[in-house]
Amino acid sequence: MSDAPSSRWSDLERPALDGPALSTALTRDSGLWRSLEVVPEIGSTNAALVAAAAADEPEGAVLVAEHQVAGRGRLDRVWTSPPRAGLTVSFLLRPDVPAARRGWLPLLTGVALAEAVGQVTGVRASLKWPNDLLALDGRKLAGILAESSGTAVVVGVGLNVSTTAAELPDTGTSLSRLTAATVDRAPVLLAFLRAVERRYLQWTAALGDPISSGLARDYLAWSSTVDTDVVVSLPDGSTLEGTATAVDWDGRLVVATPGGQVELASGDVRHVRRSAGH
Repeated sequence: MSDAPSSRWSDLERPALDGPALSTALTRDSGLWRSLEVVPEIGSTNAALVAAAAADEPEGAVLVAEHQVAGRGRLDRVWTSPPRAGLTVSFLLRPDVPAARRGWLPLLTGVALAEAVGQVTGVRASLKWPNDLLALDGRKLAGILAESSGTAVVVGVGLNVSTTAAELPDTGTSLSRLTAATVDRAPVLLAFLRAVERRYLQWTAALGDPISSGLARDYLAWSSTVDTDVVVSLPDGSTLEGTATAVDWDGRLVVATPGGQVELASGDVRHVRRSAGH
């Protein structure tokens, strides 16, 4: 953002989060969340919690940054946001489920985020496999990054809240742009983390089974990828075209191609987009 004198007025639209109040509200009756810390600035919330996981920190820690200066998306893409313009949050989990089922964690997070955004702001969104929350016009509202560290998984979310058109890429949007109003980040954050807790406890109680926990059904209801024709960019530079028909038990995207059915894990793809004309 500009350092011009007028920039200070943006603080009225971007008040700081009250960390202690949020921590009390979140942890008071929680069966998962142990702590919530808000820091003014950090390199990467995910990196900080991956380090905490390596030091045997138990699950249930939440870290929120008002400004993240070395944010990363999937495949180490750069992710940036002006101070206090969005929600930058990571949390540490240690799911007692088969390792293959961990692929559902970013999808679970996406469902919780879509639910919370709709509940608090009225904004309808969709989920693009594997890690994006999209507005109904296809512009990106949020990205999700899950990183494994031993028995732990750290999940990070970057959600555009008050980001302006000038601060966003052409492909992005924000909650304030969609609602044409100021959006308070605190209730969105609490609703999101409570939704994650509810779904995570159901999913882990079912040993990561996406069917019996209801997660697969709800994910498909939010998905804007399944049942569409897609072009998948692969790490070697090649592309794969077909119809996305399902998400399997391990959270992989199932694509029907002329050469047969292919199951793709998030790490197997660089980009998924709809085919032209769809």
